[in-house]
Amino acid sequence: MTSGIKNRTRQAILDAAIGLLAENPGCSLGDIAAAAQVGRTTLHRYFAERADLLAAVAVEGGQRLVRASQLAELERGTGGEALLRLCREYFDLGPLLSLIFSEQGGECWETQDETSLNTVIERGRRDGSIDPVLPADWVLNLLWSQLYAAWSYLGERPDASRHHVLDLLTRTLTNALRPAQPVRDRDLT
Repeated sequence: MTSGIKNRTRQAILDAAIGLLAENPGCSLGDIAAAAQVGRTTLHRYFAERADLLAAVAVEGGQRLVRASQLAELERGTGGEALLRLCREYFDLGPLLSLIFSEQGGECWETQDETSLNTVIERGRRDGSIDPVLPADWVLNLLWSQLYAAWSYLGERPDASRHHVLDLLTRTLTNALRPAQPVRDRDLT
């Protein structure tokens, strides 16, 4: 078997595992093998035990988070724009978000480079796109909590489109991160 086929088979197993574990954390290895269109023996050739598969899922999840950060081009534009691009990239991770939120994704989000995210937030404070009163850890928690809300909303409403939910998500984050506008006397009357 060529390494290309081995890599594709391994990737198919990981993709199936992420999708199924997101829906049902207790799914069997047989279910994952069937979803990956391989036999259980083939799955066990790549991952001897469930723990090995879960460890590989965590590594894959971490790599996808890193790739999403790279695609977001965090060094471009205002800090607020960069965070919104990151939010869009993270949203596109789909079922991996469910795994992260349910803690089935292992430690994959520990691969997230908080230093670069804090740099983006600080840049946003300086350029006026992020309220300077908001602590960096608050902004990151806001990002993750809104991603959770959006992904949950999408899962609970089969008629909701991904595009519409992503629009709601970015609108919410934009408004939450924006510096407060001073209240003028005439606005009070």
